[in-house]
Amino acid sequence: MIENVKNPENPRKTAVKLLCRIEEGNAYSNLLLDEHFRKSRMDARDKSFCTALFYGTLERRLTLDFIIEKYIVRRGDKLSAEVRNILRTAIFQLLYMDSVPDSAAVNEAVKLASKNRNPAVKGFVNGVLRAFIRDEKRIPEPEGLAEKLSAAYSCPLPLVEKWIKELGEKNTAALLADSLGRPPVSVRVNTTKVTPEEFAELVKDEGFTVKRNAYIPEALEILGGAVETSKAYADGLMHVQDVSCMLCCKALEVDRHYTVLDMCAAPGGKTFTLAEMMNGEGRLMAFDLHRNRVKLIAEGAKRLGLTNVTAEVNDAKVFREDIPQADRVLCDVPCSGLGVIRRKPEIKYKHLTDFDKLPTVQGDILDTCSRYVKQNGILVYSTCTISEAENTAVVNGFLKLHSDFELVPLWNEGRFAGESMLTVLPAYFGSDGFFIAKMKRRSAAEG
Repeated sequence: MIENVKNPENPRKTAVKLLCRIEEGNAYSNLLLDEHFRKSRMDARDKSFCTALFYGTLERRLTLDFIIEKYIVRRGDKLSAEVRNILRTAIFQLLYMDSVPDSAAVNEAVKLASKNRNPAVKGFVNGVLRAFIRDEKRIPEPEGLAEKLSAAYSCPLPLVEKWIKELGEKNTAALLADSLGRPPVSVRVNTTKVTPEEFAELVKDEGFTVKRNAYIPEALEILGGAVETSKAYADGLMHVQDVSCMLCCKALEVDRHYTVLDMCAAPGGKTFTLAEMMNGEGRLMAFDLHRNRVKLIAEGAKRLGLTNVTAEVNDAKVFREDIPQADRVLCDVPCSGLGVIRRKPEIKYKHLTDFDKLPTVQGDILDTCSRYVKQNGILVYSTCTISEAENTAVVNGFLKLHSDFELVPLWNEGRFAGESMLTVLPAYFGSDGFFIAKMKRRSAAEG
């Protein structure tokens, strides 16, 4: 990479440093990268390269480690995080970045390794990479379907086996294939200000390419850069949101006369969609546990001109008498996030036991949220995961204890019409993985 500034920042070195930070703690990849770039002097070209290298290496980490293990004598866990990430990023360039010559990938990795206190590291890195090239950059293939999927798509074997058991082999393979590469950027048009057709013309004039979604008329996929920098965004004509979240809002069937509660709302995407579906009328109360995240909701609603939204701090597990009974309640609970690994690939490397306590928390939140639903009102439970324990098991457990609620169809037309609980896989709508369940509170007469 060529830079004209004094003391240029090396994008490869930055990628290695940030990958090490991911392993040190619980930082989300997108937030970590955004934070670094806000302070960085890298030019646009180097930022693009660094981003591709950082996310690509993170996505393919297991595959890269599988290769590294073949070329080292001692156990891989003896390598320091820095040395391992130097090797990972170099092998990623050799395998997946056609624009980078093999010699450049090796030489730049050796330069990074030469900064290590141990002088032997430089020769070690050079030897591993050149041996991989001599072997024609072949990826070892293990025995067994689950093992092959794990190595090919860089997904831990326990998670692959879990998904095969819950989703089947075909769905698991499709899910894993979708988890790699740059995910689409979808926006929801603010229909209180502009039609989807008008919006599409406006952003085309700004240099963006627009693709309409086949299932949600207000959903547009945007290509051509960071849409948050556009005039259309500044003017409050849209907000960034995945199609799966729009489907969740569709299931709620809001009306402009309703009182609607979004109980775990931050950063506010579903709140904004619901408010727009209500034509900026009615009453929409959005809550979140953290004050700084509540501020994000309020700021987003202001940018979009949605005056029917209020945002407030609240613990969704604790019932409050001062929160009104509502026609519609959205209970989008904290979850493992396994449906969004294409956006946050670090999630898939967590131990499955890290998620064991989530269903209890989710059940408690759902129980509390149900108490705000009017008779004949609708309660929607949703997550951005595809785990049975956090989805169908939580809903079924809730229904056993609440005979005044019953499952009802998410929607009555279109794909999956009549389904009351749906695990949304990326192949269905071109969306993230998601889960939606819709319940109605029976009237006293029905009970």
